[in-house]
Amino acid sequence: MTNALRIHPQDSVVTVLHNVAAGSSIELGDGALPTPVVVREAIPFGHKVAIRAIASGEHVIKYGSSIGVAVVDIQPGEHVH
Repeated sequence: MTNALRIHPQDSVVTVLHNVAAGSSIELGDGALPTPVVVREAIPFGHKVAIRAIASGEHVIKYGSSIGVAVVDIQPGEHVH
C-alpha cells in the first residue's frame, strides 16, 4: 500500500500520506526506493521522512530543490522537520 509521496526523483525526503507507525516501511506507488526504508518513529500525516542518510550541513531535497540544511545527521526513516 502506498503511504508516501516522492515529488522528484532526487528528493532525499518523502511526505507521508497518512499517519505512519514506527516500524512501518515506506511504500511508494512506483516502488522506486533502492532499499527498504523503515520508519524509526511515528510520523504524522503530511510530515517528511528521510529516505536516505542526510549529513549535518547537507541540503534537504524536496521538489528537486533544497528546502533547508540539516542541523544534525538524519538517518533513513527519521522524521524531518
